[in-house]
Amino acid sequence: MNNPDTQALLEQVNTLVIAAGDAIMDIYTKSDLGVEYKDDNSPLTLADKAAHEVLAAGLTQLNCGPVLSEEDADISWAERQTWDQYWLVDPLDGTKEFIKRNGEFTVNVALIKNGVPILGSVYAPAKELLYYGATGFGAFKVENAKQNSTPTPITPSAPPSVTDTWKVVGSRSHQSEDFKTFVAQFESCDIVAMGSSLKLCMIADGSADLYPRLGLTSEWDTAAAQAVVEASGGVVLNWETLEPLRCNSKESLLNPFFIVCAEPSLPWYRNTSNLGSAHE
Repeated sequence: MNNPDTQALLEQVNTLVIAAGDAIMDIYTKSDLGVEYKDDNSPLTLADKAAHEVLAAGLTQLNCGPVLSEEDADISWAERQTWDQYWLVDPLDGTKEFIKRNGEFTVNVALIKNGVPILGSVYAPAKELLYYGATGFGAFKVENAKQNSTPTPITPSAPPSVTDTWKVVGSRSHQSEDFKTFVAQFESCDIVAMGSSLKLCMIADGSADLYPRLGLTSEWDTAAAQAVVEASGGVVLNWETLEPLRCNSKESLLNPFFIVCAEPSLPWYRNTSNLGSAHE
């Protein structure tokens, strides 16, 4: 997506995710977050709805394709499979983190073309932290994003050696058996805990080495950050095939398990057959 319009489009999307973040923070400061639960028992708040309204209206005006949002995802596969380009949105990724008020939640917007996330913007409003990038454009991180701070180019760290200590993104308190089996392959491993799509962004900016996602996610959870990772020079790989993760290739909007890294490397590369896989 290396053309003169890329920067202008990113600026428009970044403005929208920050506006959505403002809508989220308006509710974050209130005592009543308006929490309710969907049919799958996942939480939904007033902030999810407010951010969705901001993004749906703004992205529609950009005329880059239809909008598929977590909060408006009832679109048939028969219709979706005709799309060659569309917006994929999670208005509030990390709703549980939002409810916990720990700041580790994001607004995610991705532009998908033929299944590939070609542009993405990830904004953590409680941290005023913005990540964005596009194919052929590079990836950037902006701290104090509401203060018009200068963007910093980001790239993943080179993979550590087999004997070095690896920084692996995961959960300190809720590690699955698959995750424990995976990290047992490393001679030395530090587990770095983080919420929402910020986990992928930690690979993009080099603050962590590896993110094995051995649990189910939906495409809107990951596409924006995947665009950032890939624009930074990293990869997001299907766990079973070790091919790049792709969107809108099937009726289900669930992702398979995946792994995020600078590049495939020992000790884990091609050593995933003894671990579980996603069931959709």
